[in-house]
Amino acid sequence: MTSSASRTAPPASLSPWAPMAISVFRVLWFAQLGSNIGTWMQTVGAQWFLVESHADSLVIALVQTASLIPAVVFSLPAGVLADSFDRRKLLIWGSAVSAVLAIALTVVAAAGTLNAPVLLGFTLLLGVASTLTSPAWQAIQPELVPREQVVAAAALGGVTVNGARAIGPALAGVVLSLFGTPVVFGINAVSFLGAVAALIWWRRPPQPGLDDRERFGPALRAGVRYTLSAHLVRRILLRSVLFAFPASALWALLPLTATRLGLDSSGYGLLLGALGVGAVAGVFLLPLARKRFSDNVVIAASAFLFALGTVAAAFAPFVLALIVLTVAGLAWIGTLTVLNAALQLTLPQWVRSRAVAVYILFFMGAMAVGSYLFGVLAQLTGTTTALVVSAVLLVVVAVSVRALPLLPGTATVDRTLANSWPEPALVFEPDPTDGPVLIEVSYSVSDADRPAFEKAIRQVADSRRRTGGYRWRLYRSGDHPGTMLETFLVPSWGEFTRQRTQRFTGRDRELWEAARALSSSDPVERHYFHIL
Repeated sequence: MTSSASRTAPPASLSPWAPMAISVFRVLWFAQLGSNIGTWMQTVGAQWFLVESHADSLVIALVQTASLIPAVVFSLPAGVLADSFDRRKLLIWGSAVSAVLAIALTVVAAAGTLNAPVLLGFTLLLGVASTLTSPAWQAIQPELVPREQVVAAAALGGVTVNGARAIGPALAGVVLSLFGTPVVFGINAVSFLGAVAALIWWRRPPQPGLDDRERFGPALRAGVRYTLSAHLVRRILLRSVLFAFPASALWALLPLTATRLGLDSSGYGLLLGALGVGAVAGVFLLPLARKRFSDNVVIAASAFLFALGTVAAAFAPFVLALIVLTVAGLAWIGTLTVLNAALQLTLPQWVRSRAVAVYILFFMGAMAVGSYLFGVLAQLTGTTTALVVSAVLLVVVAVSVRALPLLPGTATVDRTLANSWPEPALVFEPDPTDGPVLIEVSYSVSDADRPAFEKAIRQVADSRRRTGGYRWRLYRSGDHPGTMLETFLVPSWGEFTRQRTQRFTGRDRELWEAARALSSSDPVERHYFHIL
């Protein structure tokens, strides 16, 4: 677990707050922080409304499920939208829709007609709006800061969520006790309007590639194909699910911890606020930890510490629970920062939003399913048992890092665009929709080099699949000694053009050159168009 292969610690001279010196990052950061504070106030208001309505544990847990389940359904389409359309405009419209929904919820609550089904319905719709903008929010981060500040930007991005978790619940508790639920929902609406204003202020450079926009279906398939073929990304997704599923219990059942302790809405806000305070503290402590330990150690330690927080929610008295929940908040930001930064630094620009959407789908989907299942378990066996089961699973997750760590190369591979794929010399000009296209590449490989070539070409196969190819095959000639034939299909000539000019990265070039170096002559590439 202490391998340095996945270590991505920032340079010692780089402050974790360095991105805040960039004005556009700073303005959008505060806009996200304000919006997230409003969202957390709305979450607390919704959960406490159900507590005061004497709803059962499953209905209370469904507030989190309703806000997260849209990620399972809409994350992938949202990623395609963020890669295919101007992300700034998408964020403006998404934030505006969220504001309208929050205003409508405020009106319903003020009219005294709010009930559990209506509340869950509005929560679901707000979750849909949030899901449709989440990939775009995450995908713009690397373009706001230099590459060396991406890790710091990811940590600060976590602060917008977890700092809001510290401020929002505590503020919601005060507002609930003084003014009631409608005012809490109204503040959430204002926070979305603030995000709209900040995004309108941002003068973003044109997003490249929009003049050659992919159709929705092919773009969706390309994003899924990339994720399934990128083993570094697949491991990040696995680690996110392993943590998110058991961790969901604490967030879903914390209102019931407040009732166990005899707390009112302000006390519940303090419990949530303790998690947020710990997360903010993590911004300062995490860079120090990552200088001394690998990312895999940070992930393992974070899961163990979050398990302690879950146990504290089940058994500890109020003051001790606050202290341990603060540590759990630190653990939460530790896992999220490592995984988010690893993902952002591993992804190429062309598919970033779609792959981030897959990450959101896995993480939020695991949270949504976990919230529901732990809510059912709490209803059947009690809140304490559900939290203990969650803590045991988190300990197992911590131990599993030894067998399933982040892989070597994570966050360090070259994902810059490499325009080094040879230009095809065709006898006719194909239409971009012509296809599928069969690509054949022949190599001359000696018997002595064949084992090394086969090993190298397997990595090329992953590269072909990541960038748009499918049905990859390798053949050995029976009548030309040493001739090896690589074949793969691409859906259309336009897709192959994108593969060659927009998706071929420095790492893809390295893999292909390693295989080509084992060929005694230059590989010959041929292109065949489907006609029957």
